[in-house]
Amino acid sequence: MSSELGTLKGAADRTVAAASAGLIALSETLHAHPETAWEEHRAAGWVGDSLARAGFRVTPDYLGFETALLAEAGSGPVTIGIMAEYDALPGLGHACGHNLIAASAVGAGLALAQLADDLGITVRVYGTPAEEGGGGKIELIEAGAFGDLDLAMMVHPAPVDVAEARPFAVSHSHIAYDGVSAHAAAYPDQGVNANDAFVIAQVAIGMLRQQLPSDTRVHGIQTVGGFAPNAIPERTEGRWYARANSLDELAVLEERVRRCFEAGAVATGASLTVTPESKPYAEFRTDERALAAYTRNALERGRVFADPSVAGRMNRASTDMGNVSQIVPAIHPYIGVDSLPHTNHQKEFAAACVGGAAERALLDAAVLMAWTAVDIVSANSTPAEDAS
Repeated sequence: MSSELGTLKGAADRTVAAASAGLIALSETLHAHPETAWEEHRAAGWVGDSLARAGFRVTPDYLGFETALLAEAGSGPVTIGIMAEYDALPGLGHACGHNLIAASAVGAGLALAQLADDLGITVRVYGTPAEEGGGGKIELIEAGAFGDLDLAMMVHPAPVDVAEARPFAVSHSHIAYDGVSAHAAAYPDQGVNANDAFVIAQVAIGMLRQQLPSDTRVHGIQTVGGFAPNAIPERTEGRWYARANSLDELAVLEERVRRCFEAGAVATGASLTVTPESKPYAEFRTDERALAAYTRNALERGRVFADPSVAGRMNRASTDMGNVSQIVPAIHPYIGVDSLPHTNHQKEFAAACVGGAAERALLDAAVLMAWTAVDIVSANSTPAEDAS
């Protein structure tokens, strides 16, 4: 490492260390007050206030989305974007650690803002709602966000450290069957059983799985199954996800799954309505230079990447950051909170997203994003003949 790079990285480390108490407090506040997709009003306010106090130019209600924000510092020609997610899971709180994502994004923003003049960069921290279903980043893309970034980054909590994101493309669908209610004992022949339609569809999906490629996923829940045991259910609803390695493969899978839901309608006479809950999340396109820089920096900082056999497969989880990666260079590494045997989307993982290991992950993630930006920007500004 050159002395100049060392100086810049040392400054970033000191900035995060000086802000550590506030960053940890922000994470704990978010963790204690979980808000689900598109409802993150307090979270967006807390993140925005933290950045405003540090001198960032903060735009709330960014691009018309009430729980999105943009915070900017610096005015250089190279633009670095850091993504802050802060939505929680229904019923599970911050069981995916978005409290840590938001706080580490603020920390990375603070570190890079102090270096903005030296590096010639503009730093942007984006508050991005509705990652856990809702596709907030996709909505922001379609409203004009992210397209001019030179690098987009975020670091996601996981049981262990994994450098490369390899998420599935995913679609989210709301399923509804409408039938006809009737007295289940006296007049069952006058009913059209919407719950039976859902049962048939789930059986069909279960049988379909035998013929699906091993690297696809189909799963969901029934949210409405009827209202009284002595009444033929006239309305059933559910939420279903389909996942594949790419958007192209996902389109094929979705058609096969839809036919299973159609089978339920055909067999019972109920009517079927399938409504997308968001636009599909894309597969991830990793920027290899930035990933290599992040990996080197993580090892230098003492992080240990898990052996693939015990990595927990978290890097296969879907994210709307995949859509960002389709339009600008991006990375989405995972950082461990020492939670095994518990993994993301379990209540025990939520508990692991506060405390000592989580705090270290938060601060390391902030520093590592700043260091990665320093490496990439410095490499781009160094003439090839002078590069070592």
